[in-house]
Amino acid sequence: MVVEVTRGGEVESAHRGAIAVLSGEGEVEASLGRISSRVFYRSAAKPFQAIPLIESGAADRYRLTPVELAVIIGSHSGEAIHREAVRSILAKADLSVEQLQCGPHMPFDEATTKALRAAGERPDLLHNNCSGKHAGMLVLACHVGAPTETYLDPTHPIQRMILAHLAQFAGVREEEVGIAVDGCSAPVFAVPLEAMARSYARLVAPPDDLPESSREAARRVVAAMIEAPEMVGGTRQRLDTDLMRALPGQIVSKVGAEGVQLLGLLPCARYPRGLGIAIKVEDGDTRRARDPVVLETLRQLGLFESGIPDSLAGYARSQVTNHRRLPVGEVRPAFALTFGADPSSREGR
Repeated sequence: MVVEVTRGGEVESAHRGAIAVLSGEGEVEASLGRISSRVFYRSAAKPFQAIPLIESGAADRYRLTPVELAVIIGSHSGEAIHREAVRSILAKADLSVEQLQCGPHMPFDEATTKALRAAGERPDLLHNNCSGKHAGMLVLACHVGAPTETYLDPTHPIQRMILAHLAQFAGVREEEVGIAVDGCSAPVFAVPLEAMARSYARLVAPPDDLPESSREAARRVVAAMIEAPEMVGGTRQRLDTDLMRALPGQIVSKVGAEGVQLLGLLPCARYPRGLGIAIKVEDGDTRRARDPVVLETLRQLGLFESGIPDSLAGYARSQVTNHRRLPVGEVRPAFALTFGADPSSREGR
């Protein structure tokens, strides 16, 4: 169990999950549950989907800014700043919005959704949280001279480039990566949860066994996320954004659908080679359970020695209220990580 939901003094519901925490050396620092289970990255793969865009020279050729790279990496809220950034990316490569194959959906941002409905308007392709990623893929296709009409085909040159880089960072063979179709119609990848954590550890602290061009691309991905966290998520009520703002320069955070969260802790005194953290909530919950698990995992890893900041407190646990908005219970984390081979060896860290 990772989260329990109470009513009065009784546990009414529970969420189960698994957590893998790996060091930059590839050692399991901490864990919970079956970290060998295969899990789809979903949108948490976006940093790796951006690596070939940078490494190929496409990002420099089309003068993509850190803000634009961040929206390519992000699952944005569909606010005006996000739509304008995606439109700018497309314009730099003489591409049109209509070439995006992500499909439209209502914005994640509640205020933007309310404004659309009040105006009697429907969402467009730019509102899709993955429109930045798709714009980046189209730009890469233009750069390498590949067809833009079929850029989502798993056999397309850019998708083969993405798969190779993701496998490289995860430390698995390409043929071991499961491939399916994501919600935005792009290829989506499955690897063991442990490998997902490894990929983020290598993202924030690229090891010497990676080509220098890949290491530099990873550094630029991390720098873009840290510089423009509001483009990775949004300006309101997005855990990725609020977490990177609360721990500036210390962490990168990327949500994935179906209860997935990936985090990279940059090298620091406590963890000199950094950490990669992979979280999967078994039932796919994306708010009630996942957010408290993220905050509690970081707390147990020693990131909040002075307490969880006020800006993150609402994610750590929440009240259960009834129709009169009276508090009747709470949603709270209910797990303890196992550290290394000996759980007691890491107490007090």
